[in-house]
Amino acid sequence: MKLVHSTVPVLASLDINQSAAFYTEQLGFIKELQTDNYLIVSRDGAEIHFWFCNERHIAENTSCYVRVANAQAFYEEFRALGLDLQAPEVRDWGMKELYLVDPHGNLLKFGEEI
Repeated sequence: MKLVHSTVPVLASLDINQSAAFYTEQLGFIKELQTDNYLIVSRDGAEIHFWFCNERHIAENTSCYVRVANAQAFYEEFRALGLDLQAPEVRDWGMKELYLVDPHGNLLKFGEEI
């Protein structure tokens, strides 16, 4: 019996409206729910949640790993939407990874198995 269905990262947001705009307009996520202090976005069956936090150092010390089929495609999509990013790199652990930091300091790693 499979007991774990999925995991969902919950990241800090200094401004829920700003997080909603960034993740939907710049990263192609869909807003599923937004309240004054909570946000849920999704893309291709994956969710990321955000809770309101007024301490930037929490977000700046948080990261989220997103497994993807094609890191280069994400890089090209995000660049076309105006983000200034470094191209994905192959890492020693066998993943091609694209790194991006959101407006509040959360690190997102988009990783493709090679």
